[in-house]
Amino acid sequence: MTHSRLSPFRHKFHYRVFSLLVDLDELPALDAGLRLFSYNRANLLSFHDRDHGPRDGSPLRPWVERHLAAAGIDNDGGRISLLCFPRLMGFVFNPLSIYYCRDRQDRLTAILYEVKNTFGQQHGYLLPVPADRQPGAPILQRQEKGFYVSPFMPMECRYRFRLNEPDESLSILIRQDEAGPDGVPLLAATHMAERAALTDAGLLSAFAQHPLMTLKVIGGIHWEALRLWRKGARFHARPTPPARDVSIWSDPALANGRHEN
Repeated sequence: MTHSRLSPFRHKFHYRVFSLLVDLDELPALDAGLRLFSYNRANLLSFHDRDHGPRDGSPLRPWVERHLAAAGIDNDGGRISLLCFPRLMGFVFNPLSIYYCRDRQDRLTAILYEVKNTFGQQHGYLLPVPADRQPGAPILQRQEKGFYVSPFMPMECRYRFRLNEPDESLSILIRQDEAGPDGVPLLAATHMAERAALTDAGLLSAFAQHPLMTLKVIGGIHWEALRLWRKGARFHARPTPPARDVSIWSDPALANGRHEN
């Protein structure tokens, strides 16, 4: 995972992490079939519904489908997968979790980006996947920023997303530009990964390599913020969070990625 600050000065950092990519419907079966992973209960590694979505412990699939319906996207009961960090010994922080939403024919129809900040707040961006996207082609999307994340980034920005449909490899590129047709590029973040089997042996190996990953994620955010402050980064006050928990695309020109990325 790499973050590169591009303007008004250069600042780059890189961290090694691991993520889970799970089908929401398969979580109970994973709980039953793995010794080191549990669903909604404590274990070495675990996944809890209350860490995502409405944050009240209710099942996530109905919450995602409710927002899909509000956006006019009918997934017809298709598969919903979530990419996120697991809890490690009961602790987790997910700056970004991604829901991949498919229809009954297993065609990717929408992506829900779930963003958290270190102030305990969360917001989502739900964007459709262009219906004319060819198999294997990258997914290109963009979205106006509506949620405060870093005190050293302005709110008047646009996100540009470029990602693949997860298979043997995972590729995510997120760019943040100043608002406007000629917005200055401010940030580029990448997450590259290779698929590994979700087994007890695999989980134990991942934990052994990253036993303090949650601490590294949270500590790294604050450490890099300190470094930015010392470099003279401009501070931006935290505004009132959005009234809705998910921003649903409204402008097809923004949502469907009709742009160079």
